[in-house]
Amino acid sequence: MKKLESTLSNMVIVLSVVCLVSASLLGFMYGVTAEPIARIEKQTLDNGIKKVLLDEANQDAQINVEVREDGAFTFYEVTDAQGQKLGTAVKTAVQGFSPDLTVLVGFNTEGDIKGYEVLKHSETPGLGANCVNWFQKGGKGDIIGKNPGKNNLTVSKDGGEIDAITASTITSRAFLGAVNAEYKQLFGSNTNANTGATKRVEAAENDSIKTE
Repeated sequence: MKKLESTLSNMVIVLSVVCLVSASLLGFMYGVTAEPIARIEKQTLDNGIKKVLLDEANQDAQINVEVREDGAFTFYEVTDAQGQKLGTAVKTAVQGFSPDLTVLVGFNTEGDIKGYEVLKHSETPGLGANCVNWFQKGGKGDIIGKNPGKNNLTVSKDGGEIDAITASTITSRAFLGAVNAEYKQLFGSNTNANTGATKRVEAAENDSIKTE
């Protein structure tokens, strides 16, 4: 087979063919993986809604979920099979040390926190990533059963009631900012936490280095 001459036109043709093939392969792979990924994400969310609102013994109970959105927040209003309201799960995304820290919090009808799930994060392993368990029942930063309208759900070094994740104050502030913002969006401005939380909690420091 005759070797192509190394000319500008030949290089352009070869690069164009490579780009076309690569784009076709990427499109094919996206088509193959998009549906399974969406299915997994939906199942994770469905399981999360039950985890943050139902007691462990009732995880298999039948529930009805009504979904509504308000800007950066998604609300999942949950009732049982008899139509009795169990509470509302609220989802939003904030920025901790890394973007897209997605937090789902379950509130009962009085505003008490029933549970939470971190649906997505890219926080530092061994540091900010501990947010998955740190604030759970029995954890050092336990927020379960607390009410943002009655309790000051900010880190202790900011005058709040909650112990920050060790060496990860940024992630802790972002996580608690999300919780307080979700409560405020659901119940109004009656919250003891002066967080100024919005869709994204900006953080400039590196939580893997600074422990402020």
